[in-house]
Amino acid sequence: MVKVVVCGAAGGIGQPLSLLLKQSDLISHLALYDIVNAAGVAADLSHINTASKVTGHVGKDALAEALSGAHTVVIPAGVPRKPGMTRDDLFKVNAGIVRDLAEACAKHCPKAFILVISNPVNSTVPIVCEVFKKAGVFDPRKVFGVTTLDVVRSSTFVNHIKPQFEPQSNRITVVGGHSGATIVPILSQIKQVTFTPEEIKALTHRIQFGGDEVVKAKDGAGSATLSMAYAGARFTTSLLEASVRGKRGLVESTYIHLKGNAGAEWNARSTGLEYFAQDVELGPEGVANVLALPDLSAEEKALVKIAIGELKGNITKGVDFVIAVPAAKL
Repeated sequence: MVKVVVCGAAGGIGQPLSLLLKQSDLISHLALYDIVNAAGVAADLSHINTASKVTGHVGKDALAEALSGAHTVVIPAGVPRKPGMTRDDLFKVNAGIVRDLAEACAKHCPKAFILVISNPVNSTVPIVCEVFKKAGVFDPRKVFGVTTLDVVRSSTFVNHIKPQFEPQSNRITVVGGHSGATIVPILSQIKQVTFTPEEIKALTHRIQFGGDEVVKAKDGAGSATLSMAYAGARFTTSLLEASVRGKRGLVESTYIHLKGNAGAEWNARSTGLEYFAQDVELGPEGVANVLALPDLSAEEKALVKIAIGELKGNITKGVDFVIAVPAAKL
């Protein structure tokens, strides 16, 4: 049985993400957890004619039941970004939510794959890892920051100015992190089309700050929930294809703990960081191999340097939060 748990299933990302996951034949049990409304979402999705069982779990008292036996836990829980907010602003609210969920995962499903969507990912992934370290159950191959939306946006935005670039079949490597200047799309490695320096500059900025477009367009009513749900489902499906079906050669960009993952030594030395988003080959145990950074243009090297500077602070903030703030008992 493959049980996938969505924590925050009644939210703006959680509902469409759960809908997309219900369509997967890789999932036999889809468990939906939230502090409210998860039962209604589960009842609704349970009417869809795919084989997976759907259960709803509401409130902290139901969290243990939701997580028990989980193969994969996807965490989109938290508050959305509003106009004028940065991902860093979200930290004050979402850090505690993610920390408490990580505590519960470490206790009730310590061997599960943990996929973190809750922003700011640059800090929330270190929170999850530190919680698992404290519990003595940390496996760096199994904790992922879902940065797939940056990859999806990259292909989409390139297609907008170069229609001959097919966005669904051509994947663009994105390295660094998952906020603003920490997002570095490696446009120099695209072989199908060429760009002017002006096009590269404009594309890079749009990819880095694409989330702001959605926040502004929704005018206070939310952030990038639908595209994030799509990206989250894509990464979850890739991981399940590799871990359940044993499919080889699946590569996704993802924000991970470098130390302890095969192939990550070069990236750790070159960045000086514990966490970094990079292309990863997925396998039965999660991370099978971290691919080395591709050749970078001079402009991309400069952007990576800026990203590293920001990521150091983001990572420290997540680690320090686990040290300084006691966890809730779940």
